[in-house]
Amino acid sequence: MFEIRIKSHFSAAHNLRNYRGKCEKLHGHNWFVEAVFSYRDVDKNGLAVDFKVVKEALKKVLNGLDHSYLNKLKPFTRSNPTSENLARYIYEKLKIKNSHIKSVMVWENENSCAVYESD
Repeated sequence: MFEIRIKSHFSAAHNLRNYRGKCEKLHGHNWFVEAVFSYRDVDKNGLAVDFKVVKEALKKVLNGLDHSYLNKLKPFTRSNPTSENLARYIYEKLKIKNSHIKSVMVWENENSCAVYESD
């Protein structure tokens, strides 16, 4: 098995509903995102997938989040835009473009990360 990992980032504001604490107030993060893809083999050129292809797919997903107020975007108008929910959202969007997605990690700061992977 081969794992292909790519990283990117986006900046956005959010607040947590039904939460008591600092995060209930409007605030922002510079989120870092790592997407992991899994392949059984490589092609005739020795590539599992071209990095350019998966980077572009992730970039398109993150462009929809970048410099936004996440609470105003679907599906976050009803569910909190937590790192956990962002990881699942990004995973599901990438899955549409590439069935080899294995997991998505969303870091809201250098010490806190949420990971989503399908069963």
